[in-house]
Amino acid sequence: MGMYKYIRDIWKKQENLGDLWQKRIIEWRQEPATIRVERPTRIDRARSLGYRAKPGFIVVRQRVDRGGRQRPQIRHPRRPKAMSRRKDLTLNYQAVAENRAARKYPNCEVLNSYYAGQDGLNYWYEIILVDRSNPSVMSDKRISWIAGHKGRSQRGLTSAGTRARGLLHKGKGAEKMRPSLRAHDRKGN
Repeated sequence: MGMYKYIRDIWKKQENLGDLWQKRIIEWRQEPATIRVERPTRIDRARSLGYRAKPGFIVVRQRVDRGGRQRPQIRHPRRPKAMSRRKDLTLNYQAVAENRAARKYPNCEVLNSYYAGQDGLNYWYEIILVDRSNPSVMSDKRISWIAGHKGRSQRGLTSAGTRARGLLHKGKGAEKMRPSLRAHDRKGN
């Protein structure tokens, strides 16, 4: 077994981390919602998703509020049922985090992301961003393809985005998912 396998095992058994985990979450609450971090919190997961410790790779920790999304408060004497405050997003929390990080760093492209932690109010995800204009990225054959894929997170092409679009399901029960829900509805109309 390699070194990263042991790191993964320690992460899975978080009771081994003790008070470190609690202190870390308390620190993260005080930070801004989007913050660039020097190195990944989970190096094993980051490397398995394509992160390399070289120029052009950036790791950002993004905080997302837990709970349902609500519409603005309705100031109206009569409130019909259709004007309820509840709003269900089709995106999952991880895809929302990727989109927010991509908006904050417009010159970078989202490669992938992974779960970093949670408390009662928030989720934290670490997003791996790649600088498209960096020469070391463009000269690397393994990652240079990302220069031609602008807006991956906004178009739902990352792993969290494809999961939110339902494309991880195949076969029976997923007939309407491909090429997209909208394309399926338009077909035959």
